[in-house]
Amino acid sequence: MSGSNGSPRDLKAGGSLHGRVRVPGDKSISHRALLFGAIAEGTTTIEGLLPAEDPISTAACLRLMGTTISPIQSGEMVTIEGVGLDGLQEPSEILDCGNSGTTMRLMLGLLAGREGRHFVLTGDASLRRRPMKRVGQPLSLLGADVRGRDRGNLAPLAVQGQKLRGAVVGTPVASAQVKSAILLAALTADGATSVIEPAHSRDHSERMLRAFGADLEVGGEMGRHILVRPGATLKGQHVVVPGDISSAAFWLVAGALVPGAKITVENVGLNPTRTGILEVLEMMGASINVLNRRDVAGEPVGDLQVSHGPLKAFQFGEEIMPRLVDEVPILSVAACFCDGESRISGASELRVKETDRLAVMARQLKAMGADIDEHEDGLTIRGGRPLKGAELDSETDHRVAMSLAIAGLMAVGDSRITRSEAAAVSYPTFWDDLERLRR
Repeated sequence: MSGSNGSPRDLKAGGSLHGRVRVPGDKSISHRALLFGAIAEGTTTIEGLLPAEDPISTAACLRLMGTTISPIQSGEMVTIEGVGLDGLQEPSEILDCGNSGTTMRLMLGLLAGREGRHFVLTGDASLRRRPMKRVGQPLSLLGADVRGRDRGNLAPLAVQGQKLRGAVVGTPVASAQVKSAILLAALTADGATSVIEPAHSRDHSERMLRAFGADLEVGGEMGRHILVRPGATLKGQHVVVPGDISSAAFWLVAGALVPGAKITVENVGLNPTRTGILEVLEMMGASINVLNRRDVAGEPVGDLQVSHGPLKAFQFGEEIMPRLVDEVPILSVAACFCDGESRISGASELRVKETDRLAVMARQLKAMGADIDEHEDGLTIRGGRPLKGAELDSETDHRVAMSLAIAGLMAVGDSRITRSEAAAVSYPTFWDDLERLRR
C-alpha cells in the first residue's frame, strides 16, 4: 500500500479483517492531561498519551510558556513539571496551535485570566477559518479580553490577560470545548462560576479536574450544570489515557461491514458522553460485545468485539450528536451498506470542523456512486447499491481519510486516495493497522 510523503495511496478492494487492535490514546483526554498537568503543582505522568499532531501542538504551546514536558513519543510515558495555577509565563513568540481546534479553544480559557500577560494564538490555514467567537463570547462574561479577525471570530487571536470574575454562563451549543474553556478560566476567577449547557457534552474535563483537586460540582438534569469555586490547588497526577472511541469507530464499522470480519479493539474509553456510536451500531443490528469492563483513572474502559452481519438503516438527530459528532463520517459510509434509507440530522456542527465534513463526505461518496443527499444539517443515504472504486481525496481531513479507507475496502474495484497522510492527526498508525488486520 503506497501513499507515503503525499503520494496517492492505492486502496485494494475486498479481503477480510481479523485480529486484535489497540487504537491510539483518546485525543480529548490527551489534550486535557497536558493542560491540567501544566497548571498543577508537582509532577504529572501520562501513560498512553496520543502521540499525534494535535496533542503535540498543545505541548509545544505549553513549553513556550515555561512548562517542562518530556518528548511525546509512541509508547513512552510523558512527564510534566507543573508550574501551578498562575505560573504560565508570557511567551516571547506566537503560540502555534497547528490544526487543533481543541488546543486553540482550551488555550483561550487557560490564558484569559493571566493578569497583565499578553498572548497571540494562530494555527494553520484550516484552523484560521474555524469559528472562535463561540469561546471568546462566553469568556467575555467573565471579563476576558479576546480579539481577532472578523470581530474576534477568526485567528490569529490576541488574549490580554485580565482579572476575571465568576459568572453564570449559558452556552448556546453543547460543546465540550466551549465548556472546558470556561472551566479553565473559572479556576482563577474572583467568585464561583456556573456553566449551564443546552445538552450534556463530553465530560472529560469535569472528571479530570476533580481528579486533579479542583472544587467542582456537577448537577442538574443529565449533568448539564457545572459549578466551579476557585481557590483549590491542583496537584500533579498519574493519568492513564484510554483508547479513543472515535478512532475505534473505524474498526467497529469495518468489522460490521466486511464479510467474514472479526475484530477486537482493546482498551477503549467507554465514557457515556462518547458512546453514541455504540447506540447507533446497536440500532443497525451490528454484533458488538463489550468485554473486560473496568475503570481507569475515573474513566470507564473495555474491549469491544465486533463481527460481520446484516445491517439495518438508521436515523438519528441532534439529541445524540454531542455523543458522536466525530463518528458521522464513518457512519455515512456504513449507511451506504445498510438495507434502506438512513438519515443523519442535527449535524450542522460538522460544517465547521477541519473541513465541511458533510459536504466532503457527500462529494467523496458520490464519486464512488453512493445515493446520497446533503442537507443543511445532515445527510440522507439510500443504501444497498454497490460502491465502485474511484479517485478519492481526504481533502486534508483525518476522519475523512480513514472513513474513505473503509469505503474502499467495500467497493467493487480498487480506489486511490490522495492526502491519506491526514490520518496522522489523530491516528498515526492507522494505515499500518489496516494492513495488519487484512493479513
